[in-house]
Amino acid sequence: MQDIVEHFRDHVRAAARDQRALRIRGGGTKDWYGQRLEGDVLDTRGHAGVVDYEPTELVITARCGTPLADVEALLARQGQMLAFEPPHFGAGATLGGAIAAGLSGPRRAASGAARDFVLGCTRLDGKGDVLRFGGQVMKNVAGYDVSRLLAGSLGTLGLLLDVSVKVLPRAPREATLVFDGVAEVDAIRRLNEWGGRPLPVSASCWHDGVLALRLSGANAAVDAAIRALGGAVMPGCARFWAGLREQRHGFFDGDMPLWRLSVPSTVGAIVLGSPQLIEWGGAQRWLRAPGDAATAQRIRATVAATGGHATLFRGGDKGVGVFQPLAPAVARIHARLKAGFDPAGIFNPGRMY
Repeated sequence: MQDIVEHFRDHVRAAARDQRALRIRGGGTKDWYGQRLEGDVLDTRGHAGVVDYEPTELVITARCGTPLADVEALLARQGQMLAFEPPHFGAGATLGGAIAAGLSGPRRAASGAARDFVLGCTRLDGKGDVLRFGGQVMKNVAGYDVSRLLAGSLGTLGLLLDVSVKVLPRAPREATLVFDGVAEVDAIRRLNEWGGRPLPVSASCWHDGVLALRLSGANAAVDAAIRALGGAVMPGCARFWAGLREQRHGFFDGDMPLWRLSVPSTVGAIVLGSPQLIEWGGAQRWLRAPGDAATAQRIRATVAATGGHATLFRGGDKGVGVFQPLAPAVARIHARLKAGFDPAGIFNPGRMY
């Protein structure tokens, strides 16, 4: 693998010298996410394989081009999982791409976000230098936690060569309860109430009057929660949550642009005149609405008033800005980080802002 790292270094140094943009790309399953794609493709798939995995330590270290499906299959054989349930959005998804995108699935509200599980990484910076940050245990950080900063940076801060990720055991049992005829405001109220109780809730979804609640834990805990909450038990629930994670749920069908609203879970119904799907106990809300400038301004102003932000997740006019515009002070921090990690500005320029 050292040969391919040297190839990456030569490629990066040549691009910096020639002021030529590079587009870091694994399986390409999230090419649609973010702003524009620019530059020569730097394909990471050749840098694949598990570097270290000790199930008893609950940590796996793998190279950036390792297929995400392979990582999950290896963990499943040991009764473990990536707790943040990263979406694949295609068969070619890689571990590096999952971390770079920083997206989390239905379990995020219960277990944490992708960045919460990143323990350390090796990265190639804009000068072609290989740098190591963090380690393979939770308490390994003194100073700025660069390894977690890379989660969600969409490759704009450097090439992630390998990453160490904390994993968790799979629950002995999972069951999903379904409640029909639940209004949006009542669903949010119930989810917040249940979130304050000692219930083994690991995911939730509300859409069009139907509220689904996943329970994960010991048999006794799941049985007790079912008795306490009522509802109908959904058969084949694993398929439902996998479909939600991969946006195969019927809500996501069609060409209408998709907005992702991130708000405090206690915020009541957000009236925007378009269909919504609610996850994460009320903290993540998907909205199907036009992606033009006027609609974007209205959506972002409404969501900002609740203390949240809105992302034009898929489709629409990217000229309105995919991500919520940054406050001036935060924008300056972003610019300084980019300049420090990628002084020539060659990595995925314009992918985020």
